[in-house]
Amino acid sequence: MFFLFNHLAGERRDAPPSRILLPLAPEYIGYADLGLDEDSLVSRPARIEDGGDGFFKYHVDFAGLGVVENVAALCVCRPSNPSGNVLPLEELRRLDALARSRGVPLILDAAYGLPFPGIQFSHHDCLWNDNVILCLSLSKLGLPATRTGIVIAREDVVETVTAFHATTSLAPASTGAVLVAPLLRSGELLTLCRGHLRPYYEARCRQAVDWLQERCAGVPLRIHRPEGALFLWLWFPGLPIGSDELYRRLKARGVLVLSGHHFFPGLERPWAHARECLRVSYAQPPGNVLAGIEAIAEEVRRAFAGAHGGVRRRHRRTRVLTSLAGSVPAPRGSVPAPWPCAIARDASPRPPAPPGPRCARRPTHPRGPGR
Repeated sequence: MFFLFNHLAGERRDAPPSRILLPLAPEYIGYADLGLDEDSLVSRPARIEDGGDGFFKYHVDFAGLGVVENVAALCVCRPSNPSGNVLPLEELRRLDALARSRGVPLILDAAYGLPFPGIQFSHHDCLWNDNVILCLSLSKLGLPATRTGIVIAREDVVETVTAFHATTSLAPASTGAVLVAPLLRSGELLTLCRGHLRPYYEARCRQAVDWLQERCAGVPLRIHRPEGALFLWLWFPGLPIGSDELYRRLKARGVLVLSGHHFFPGLERPWAHARECLRVSYAQPPGNVLAGIEAIAEEVRRAFAGAHGGVRRRHRRTRVLTSLAGSVPAPRGSVPAPWPCAIARDASPRPPAPPGPRCARRPTHPRGPGR
């Protein structure tokens, strides 16, 4: 993605700098730091459809896209990180038509999607043509350390990407390709994804949603309809303290989430909705996820009670140190979260263990996109 963004967008000799258009925000946090030039991203806020059943869904607001100037490419994440949103095929086709009318490509980031790893619970269809640049990854297949990315595109695009990697890496690591190629040839990879990977995460997702709805009863909570990826996107309309302050309060209790305001790169105007949302990962052990959800419910209730004259009581510290943040880069100006997760702490009354690191940190470039 770094190469594609900077190859397509940026400074031009006889025209203003071109930009990558993100058609609907929120969008992946890692895109914010990929551009070598300032203001290399521009985005538009999503249109919100309230389902009336405690869920909502983002859609592309096409009315605001046609006026964006100096566009080098359109890019969407499907399923979305952070919201788990899966754009329906009709919206993808409209984006593709818009991209073609501009003479620019449509980048589909399918790191969680189809055809693999296939952590996609709805809209089981793909868009492909010679104007699409499809980006895949082996990370969510359980091979994050291989750092294997896959680009499927027109031959001239693939040749350019190949030349870039030949210059920067000489010989890309082949571990991931060697491991996965036989599974691709035999068809076993798709069987594993459809028969094991997707059902596993879909069940975990349903369980986390049930816990949220039970623990947050009476709280103004809306959940983005979970359609894929490894996250739940929580919206607390009217949240009086802002999601960044809620993040800090939860972190003090040992619960790590991601404040929603980090996921709106390229917006040209502030949007209050951005500070009413949290991204929560449900991929941790179930006990940790439940403990984190209970802490979220308690802190949100305190926040709304305090805004209505309630007295904030001193809370009992959560006994499980859990990360519901998922694997993301630390936003600029924040304290990096442990990688890839925190470890459950023993709640028994025995003496504390000797001091030591709670978990290892992944050695990445400070501007690396990560997931």
